[in-house]
Amino acid sequence: MKRVVITGMGLISPIGNTVKDSWEGIKNKKCGVDNITAFDTTNFKTKLAAELKDFDLEAYFDTKMIKRTDRSSLLAIACARDAIKDSGINKENTDFDRLGVFVSTGIGGLTTIQEQCGVFNFKGNRRVSPLFIPMGIVNMAAGNIAIDLQAKGESISVVSACASSTHAIGEAYKTIKLGAEDAILAGGTEAAICEVGVAGFENMKALSDATDKTRASIPFDKERNGFVMGEGAGVIVLEELEHAKKRNAHIYAEIIGYGATSDGYHITSPDPEGKGATRAMIRAIEDAKISPKDIDYINAHGTSTHLNDLTETIAIKNAFGDVAKDVLVSSTKSYTGHLLGAAGVAEAIFCVNAIQDGIIPPTINYKEKDEECDLNLVTNEILEKEVNIAMSNSLGFGGHNASIILKKYEE
Repeated sequence: MKRVVITGMGLISPIGNTVKDSWEGIKNKKCGVDNITAFDTTNFKTKLAAELKDFDLEAYFDTKMIKRTDRSSLLAIACARDAIKDSGINKENTDFDRLGVFVSTGIGGLTTIQEQCGVFNFKGNRRVSPLFIPMGIVNMAAGNIAIDLQAKGESISVVSACASSTHAIGEAYKTIKLGAEDAILAGGTEAAICEVGVAGFENMKALSDATDKTRASIPFDKERNGFVMGEGAGVIVLEELEHAKKRNAHIYAEIIGYGATSDGYHITSPDPEGKGATRAMIRAIEDAKISPKDIDYINAHGTSTHLNDLTETIAIKNAFGDVAKDVLVSSTKSYTGHLLGAAGVAEAIFCVNAIQDGIIPPTINYKEKDEECDLNLVTNEILEKEVNIAMSNSLGFGGHNASIILKKYEE
């Protein structure tokens, strides 16, 4: 089996438009949640979201490209360009026939779908854009990246709701591990902060109705009452170790484990006993050939909904046993809101930075302890601690569970 390392990263998040700026946002305890500006929320209970701040699409794309491509794909392409540049991969040092693209989204081009359904309803079928389908379908983030970079390896989009980008990273890891590709751009994107997106989540009682931005996305806090929608994208370059070493690439971290399962329980609610999430973590630990005590930090899925945080607490305790009281846990969704299909890759990048810098990002804006969420939580203040191995969890509607394990790179 091949070893798989991370050699490039790109991220656009509500707390920064690059990897560096987003990580500075983490270190400065910047909350990306604020009043929704994308549309008029007068008729909505939901007033807050985690939108991008001052991100300029025109810095990456011409006007024609912006008009012909959904925002979710544009964010993904921008991140892919940043990640490939960061990695140093080019056609002189890499066979692009063996360069894959595994980039996912939970919902796809929802703003385009909303817009074009409005056109159909008010102007008729002949006015629907011929680009409606290629702008709206979920695979086009991966497809557009492959076209933009001329990557000719395997190109897929793993759609598993909020677990999508963690699944994408895990499946890319497996593909390189088996020797099928030399390198893969893996990650996810989401741009669903629009009327129909917020209405759908709001009406299923999933969103926080808080009006104080510091008390909206508050994972594991007893007063949590729903998640905060976020938008953004992230892409990392996974590469076979010997290929990376041959071209003298900078190696950020190594991926050593991946586990994925299904609850087989309910379309939106997690299994209350956390069995699926438990098995995903155990599978990842077994794949990494380590024990639970070797893991220094867990970046939890931690959405700030009552059921998710409670169930994930149960699952971590079941998977880690006696060690659960020692392993450090936090949720960076307290900074970024829930990036849905892009959440997993953003959190993987934060884990890489935690490993690099020897700090653990806290769950910010935490006030009220919940006795049911009795994990070893890092809250409000940055914790300086060497992080050798980190786990990142993602759990999606439909019962999709995925866990990846990242390790400080050593020869």
